[in-house]
Amino acid sequence: MQLKQLYVNGERLKATIETFADYGRTEKNGVTRLSLSEQDVQVRNYFRACCEELGMNVTVDDMGSMYATLAGSTDGPPVVIGSHLDTVKKGGRFDGVLGVIAGLEVVRTLVDHGITPRLPVTVMNFTNEEGARFEPSMMASGVLSGRFDKTEMLKKQDPEGITFAEALEASGFAGEAANRIAEATAYLELHIEQGPVLEREGVAIGLVDCVVGMACYEVEVTGESDHAGTTPMDMRRDALFAATELIAELRRKLGALDPELVYTMGRLNVQPNIHTVIPNKVIFTVEARHKDMDIVREVEAIITSLPEEVLDCAVSKTKLWGRDTVWFDPHVCGLVEQAAAVLGYSGKKMASGAGHDAQFVAGFLPSAMIFVPSVNGKSHCEEELTSYEDCEKGVNVVLETVLSLLSG
Repeated sequence: MQLKQLYVNGERLKATIETFADYGRTEKNGVTRLSLSEQDVQVRNYFRACCEELGMNVTVDDMGSMYATLAGSTDGPPVVIGSHLDTVKKGGRFDGVLGVIAGLEVVRTLVDHGITPRLPVTVMNFTNEEGARFEPSMMASGVLSGRFDKTEMLKKQDPEGITFAEALEASGFAGEAANRIAEATAYLELHIEQGPVLEREGVAIGLVDCVVGMACYEVEVTGESDHAGTTPMDMRRDALFAATELIAELRRKLGALDPELVYTMGRLNVQPNIHTVIPNKVIFTVEARHKDMDIVREVEAIITSLPEEVLDCAVSKTKLWGRDTVWFDPHVCGLVEQAAAVLGYSGKKMASGAGHDAQFVAGFLPSAMIFVPSVNGKSHCEEELTSYEDCEKGVNVVLETVLSLLSG
């Protein structure tokens, strides 16, 4: 039986978004809800209560990730909807939590209409996606997918010296490894875009086909410190002058590669950082992201081919880290695109420049992501905003996609 054309309750969705935001709401209407903090534990308990009220069974795995499952008429692989409830410090009301609320509203809609799904429907809350308290980000999904070592993750400390293991135990959300998800019909993650493209183009739904690959390098330039007032210009080994020449060269070469390439020199350390002293060392980072790994490799070639000496200063390059592009499941992505079309919403195929739990989950479950517009592209700040109308459209796309998966 085709289950079609149901819609979520927009007013309830709006109220739910605001209720979740009350757990850690800041004076400027943002949210601070660091992973496994008091506020995170409170919102987790509220989420569990909402799910149990719907007759869902809630379990927790050994990394604290939560699974709320509405039983289906069969015991087949579940349809999973998820994201995260933790935030950065002074973050927004929509990042992460919207994906969890989407799953909750999908189940509420099924229950409202007395529908027992053919397959179980599971709503997930991943622990420590942001990495704002315990680095790295996407910690739980990284362990779940085998990308991170659990033993090492449990040792990670927050700025106060509390380990992840200690915080997890204190939270009451230390579960069993046996509860980890191992199979699913599909995994869906709704998220705000965190960028300006959808709003600028007037598009309602981002049809995300991948999370882009990236490379991050550190460039170290070594010169010599001397007095800023007594050393002639032609006798200086100024590391900052050399670094700015390298940065200008990188901008010129990287800017000519591809219009979709984004690159950032985000960290610059100047030593000794005194206005009367010629800098003797500069260290800066170069990070670049693109969905085509051939482009990423061209970026790396440009960085590694930088000269070893500029203005009598030595230059070295070190790769800090990188990742390959993660492509989402074509079939599930197709169902998302079909859902947006059925609902009459405009859509745009796009890549995610930011990392999400879905990129790790995609390694072992058929996955797809859906974006909704961010006002002025703002995210990870208190000004973060997505209209309730756009949130509703996004959740309706999730619902329609779930119904397609259930009817298949």
